[in-house]
Amino acid sequence: MRDLGGRYRLQQQIGQGGMAAVWQAYDTVLERVVAVKLLTPEHTQDAHAYDRAHNEARYAARIGHPNVAAVYDFGTSRRAGLGAAYLVMELIEGPRLVDYLRQGPMDWRFAVKVCAEVAAGLAAAHGHGIVHRDIKPANVVITPAGAKILDFGIAAMTGTPDRNADGSMVGTAGYMAPERVEGHHPVTPASDMYALGVLLHQCLAAGRPPPPGPLPEPDALHLFPELLVLPTVEDLAPRVATIWAGCMRDDPVQRPTAVAAALILSVCVDAQVYVPVVTPSRPPTSTSSGFVDSFDAETMEHRPDLTALPTEGWQRPE
Repeated sequence: MRDLGGRYRLQQQIGQGGMAAVWQAYDTVLERVVAVKLLTPEHTQDAHAYDRAHNEARYAARIGHPNVAAVYDFGTSRRAGLGAAYLVMELIEGPRLVDYLRQGPMDWRFAVKVCAEVAAGLAAAHGHGIVHRDIKPANVVITPAGAKILDFGIAAMTGTPDRNADGSMVGTAGYMAPERVEGHHPVTPASDMYALGVLLHQCLAAGRPPPPGPLPEPDALHLFPELLVLPTVEDLAPRVATIWAGCMRDDPVQRPTAVAAALILSVCVDAQVYVPVVTPSRPPTSTSSGFVDSFDAETMEHRPDLTALPTEGWQRPE
């Protein structure tokens, strides 16, 4: 099979996952090079795999943000009596963050810039009511234009049940917020912010992975001291530690919004990020205490209220 949907001409395989192969392809209609994630016929027949691919397409396509991989199309093709589902997205060139972490320590300014860009992408998703639910180094690509979030396959809308009908949960152990493990809470953007905190810690801790499982109860935190305190990093901006500590709070309401995290982290490294404008007609999808976003009507920009942030204390709050 070399053509899909009479439009996408497969050129070369550039990746392989458990359920799909990723191809570089040529869009003969718009005359551009794209990436095509092609499910195998057997996985196309798997309702779970098909729904995950379709989920990724319909959620990622809504966002339209420079720090989120763009999705162009989703469809099915049939060749020789076999059906195959495919997802068409922008061709992204660059290594994944997990590859950077394998090489050793990252400069803290670069690490913070990457996390600011991830937060900006999450802000756009959260503005549409979409929660990623699987933020981790393997789902972040580093490109010349900045970090891009991949794989919205298990994303869900804010307020929907966080567990499947059979009681199972989806996500990656070590990046799940405590309330997700409890299983009695609906989907909220705050869970993505906890994962961002783990990601930031991992970037600043020379690539050391998070614990092998989530932190189920506050009184069990002593089992994972590596997540309680940031490593010593020379010249690290105090606001970085403050954002990290906020993301790691047990109470999801106390975590910063993605907008606040993106703006404050970007200020720490003098980087520019794009965050969606929050207007009265579309209020923030979550609230937070201690992290305040204000909107400047004259400049049409968000301005974080830095005075609301504590400047002391690197230790994770109780």
